[in-house]
Amino acid sequence: MELRHLRYFVAVAEEGSLTVAAERRLHTAQPSLSRQIRDLEQEVGVALLKRSVRGIELTAAGRVFLDHARLALSQAETAVEAARRAGRPTKQAFALGFLTGQEMDWLPKAMALLRADLPKIDVTLSSDYSPQLADNLMRGRVDLAFMRREAQTPDLEYRLVIEEPFVVILPSDHRLAAGKTIAVGDLAGETFIGMSKTAPALQPIIDAYLAEAGLALQTAHEIDNLGMAMSLIASTRGVALIPAYARNFLPWSVTSRPLQGTPPTIDLVIGNHRDNKSPALRLFLSRYAELRR
Repeated sequence: MELRHLRYFVAVAEEGSLTVAAERRLHTAQPSLSRQIRDLEQEVGVALLKRSVRGIELTAAGRVFLDHARLALSQAETAVEAARRAGRPTKQAFALGFLTGQEMDWLPKAMALLRADLPKIDVTLSSDYSPQLADNLMRGRVDLAFMRREAQTPDLEYRLVIEEPFVVILPSDHRLAAGKTIAVGDLAGETFIGMSKTAPALQPIIDAYLAEAGLALQTAHEIDNLGMAMSLIASTRGVALIPAYARNFLPWSVTSRPLQGTPPTIDLVIGNHRDNKSPALRLFLSRYAELRR
């Protein structure tokens, strides 16, 4: 059994389709992928996948095997990252990740914490969705990330940076933009734009806030990223509740207003793997309190 067999199996299990997994994830021919899966099942000795009207589904054995396959792949990638770092002993490596958009506010402050030691540290930067940042931390691809608290990440530890309020994002010429603040009740009847599963921490906070206000808003569209949010808001004349950092990315056609009263908030945190022994990470965490000044 080779690692590629595990990668192929995980891709098919997550996509629920041999064709989709072959074309979008693995960039290989579907017949070749089918042969690899058959070889894997023959070696394991039981069927791992079955066809149904909904596509490819896992058998009971397949569900158990999937957890172990993911763990094996994660451990292999962690080993590769550790070996690469060990092969560059002359300069400390420090991989810093950001929830896309947050780097505008927090990269200068993060680099200021390391300024005196930067000649000795090789800093690399990346930005992504928060769930992907959590995965990168788990796999050792990132040492520290500005992100959200993600569920089911027991190996990660988080430290609060700020409690970020939600604001209303709406077209610049929208009737509600005439005021300095917006009451949540005024959103009734508006085209409401919600969050997709790429930002799983956001929508539950929004739903709880609207429920507490006694407001039921039907989500007309879901957004994956800030660029998509601005385009949809401008084109549909809809409104959205988004954390305040989005104000850094507003085009002329879109504006923001605070919510009246106490707005909902979401934590922006720094996250790291609790077993990461990087000296650069320890240095950063020792100065963490300076981020909040």
